[in-house]
Amino acid sequence: MINIAMLGYGVVGSGVAELIFRNRDKFKDELNEELVLSKILVRNISKHIDNKNKELLTEDIDDIFKEKVDIIVEAMGGLDPSYEYVKRALNMKKHVVTANKDLIAEYGYELLQIAKKNGVTIHFEASVGGGIPILKSINECLVGNEIKSIKSILNGTTNFILSKMNHNGMSYTEALELAQKLGFAEANPESDVKGYDAARKLSILSTIAYNRRVDWKDINIEGITEIDEYDFKYAKMEKCSIKLMGISKLGSKHIYATVMPVMVKEDSVLGKIEDEYNAILVEGDAVGDVMFSGKGAGMFPTASAVFADIADIVKQKRKKCITFSSEKAEIDKSWGLKGKWFLRVKTQNRVKIIQGISSSFKSCYILSSTFSGNKEEVVAFVNADNEVCIDNYIEKVKSEGEACDVKKLLILH
Repeated sequence: MINIAMLGYGVVGSGVAELIFRNRDKFKDELNEELVLSKILVRNISKHIDNKNKELLTEDIDDIFKEKVDIIVEAMGGLDPSYEYVKRALNMKKHVVTANKDLIAEYGYELLQIAKKNGVTIHFEASVGGGIPILKSINECLVGNEIKSIKSILNGTTNFILSKMNHNGMSYTEALELAQKLGFAEANPESDVKGYDAARKLSILSTIAYNRRVDWKDINIEGITEIDEYDFKYAKMEKCSIKLMGISKLGSKHIYATVMPVMVKEDSVLGKIEDEYNAILVEGDAVGDVMFSGKGAGMFPTASAVFADIADIVKQKRKKCITFSSEKAEIDKSWGLKGKWFLRVKTQNRVKIIQGISSSFKSCYILSSTFSGNKEEVVAFVNADNEVCIDNYIEKVKSEGEACDVKKLLILH
């Protein structure tokens, strides 16, 4: 008998509970083991008074640890009190499964060390791609590869918003309100729309892929709050859409890592990922590009990944357990390759800005008029050796008072 206790009983927690009940005899023939859900920690029992599993509920964390428990599933989210509860579980020699990207991005190395010291494991497949089995694929299926780069859409909320702006002509505000109405966005969507959620997921993904710890706070992060409907009209000139991308790339000494809005070709594999779907394009030195896509959130997609981690623990698959390197990566925040960039410059001196763009970039295309009809704006597509060249130009025009604001977007081919 495998006893499982759960911390949290929200969307993910209730989905995990349902899968445990559905699959309680999954390992009966192979291992002669039955899955038993013993206790569920909730914040307020009165909110679950009509729940069919109410006899399993408790508000007291001590009730979780009083009984015999083999696996703790953390489905509370956030850092407080999840961090302390997970540490306590590991120190009591309980295996832990979590979908909490905040927890793993912030304390993953420490928790993995505690687990190792106590002879148990902490599994977190669902923390990055929800139902997409990406971490196990990198750690096991692609183990013979040196991972060269990752290009990813890691946040379903922002991808839904940008999809509606692109295909339905909605403003950012209208698309966000629709996402909230349909349950794809929180009442406070800051973590999603400002890119923090995607950065935490990219840090976990990159840490495993490159075997160096990538701190999410070191990643260059830009959200989608400044993207407007005109940006999509300009993108269509290049046959592109706009996606919030998490990108990392292995360098000789540094790892490039960023989360930012990017123009991608509409007919590319990432350009075709719409609405709340996520996608991760992994480049290995042996296998080339491998694409993983699916629902990055939701009750049963996420619960599916959590249950797979439970199954690995039950089957005692510990030899290939994911680890975090003790070596911390040095992060390069600027795109170092030649590329094409989109610029929107707000200025009261169009002539001088046009002259400056022409002289700063050997290859450029400057629009004679803008979709927005704003006569105090210059829009251009330019080719540059790297992002530093773009940033130097932006700093120059701002410092000289020629521009009050400049928007830049990389065009990813």
